Amino acid sequence: KSESGEVMSFFSKPNLEDELFNLKFSAKQLARESKKAEKEMDKEKAKVKKAMQEGKTEIAQIHASNAIMHKETAINMLKMSSRVDAVAAKLGASIKMQKVTGSLAQVTKTMGKVLKTMDLGKIQREMDKFEKAFEDTDVMASTVMGTMDSSTSMATPQSEID
Repeated sequence: KSESGEVMSFFSKPNLEDELFNLKFSAKQLARESKKAEKEMDKEKAKVKKAMQEGKTEIAQIHASNAIMHKETAINMLKMSSRVDAVAAKLGASIKMQKVTGSLAQVTKTMGKVLKTMDLGKIQREMDKFEKAFEDTDVMASTVMGTMDSSTSMATPQSEID
């Protein structure tokens, strides 16, 4: 069952939350693949060392080439993981903003109905809800901006990259 109480079909179109989950899952998979490539690189480096000790320079060059290829693969996988993670963060922020916008729309509709009744008690309660919704929107907006800023900036210091 979905949050709205309806039974979800196996063939139903994926919603944004499903896509967010898939993006996060993909980012983790790419990060794991990067780690695997780094381990393969380390194995190739060990083979280079062994071949050099045995005086087999041609074989050492082949293993060195393989190590470089695995290193580049690890870097590319890590870059892609980071990019997918940034997209997931932006999508998550968008989903949160969509929910806040929906709640604001609901409060606004209720506010219009209450204002027509001219009941001061009801108006006060709805004004409190309205103000709370706007406060939540401000907090959400600052959170979204912080998330987007942090997800688009690189986590690795520039000195380590150089």
